[in-house]
Amino acid sequence: QVQLVETGGGLVQTGGSLTLSCAASGRTFNRYGMGWFRQAPGKEREFAAAISRSGGSTYYADSVKGRFTISRDNAKNTVYLQMNSLKPEDTAVYYCAAAPLDYSVVSGAPSTYDYWGQGTQVTVSS
Repeated sequence: QVQLVETGGGLVQTGGSLTLSCAASGRTFNRYGMGWFRQAPGKEREFAAAISRSGGSTYYADSVKGRFTISRDNAKNTVYLQMNSLKPEDTAVYYCAAAPLDYSVVSGAPSTYDYWGQGTQVTVSS
């Protein structure tokens, strides 16, 4: 069982930056690939970024590539999402998730992920 808690959301102007954090419970954090997903009002949840158990592999949705950076600190059981050059269309609830993947594998498929956080709201004003 893994419990995930996201923090760091908030209100930011277009072009601004935010860093989201996701803290995981337990001592098995490094057994999981991690991902960030988001859901805007009236839309389905979509993939944003993923990172492998080792941290050596990352994967981004085209919509965030070059602006967002995912990273993890296995010693702190935490995964991060650094978001730069934010746009109004980035407004959404952001969720982190954990998937039992092989060491260097990343996944953008929600069905891969077994554990989800409660989400944190990110609002980008125009």
